[in-house]
Amino acid sequence: MKSILFGATLALAGLSLATTGADAKGCLKGAAVGGLAGHVAGHGVLGAAAGCAVGRHQANKRDRQQNQAQPQQGN
Repeated sequence: MKSILFGATLALAGLSLATTGADAKGCLKGAAVGGLAGHVAGHGVLGAAAGCAVGRHQANKRDRQQNQAQPQQGN
C-alpha cells in the first residue's frame, strides 16, 4: 500500500511541477531535504510536502529582498 501511495504522490508532484514551470523555485531542494528528514522520522511524504512549502517560502523571501535592494529605474 505504501508503494502505491508513494508512486501516486510522485506522479502528482511531477504533474504539478510540469504545470507550474519556473514557479517551483526552491521546492525541489526543500522537498529533498524535507523528504529525507521526514523519512528518518517515518513520514517521508509529509516531510517532502512541508520541505517544498518552506523552500518556496524562502526562495520568494530571497527574491523580495533582492528586488528591494535594487534601485528602481524609471523611464
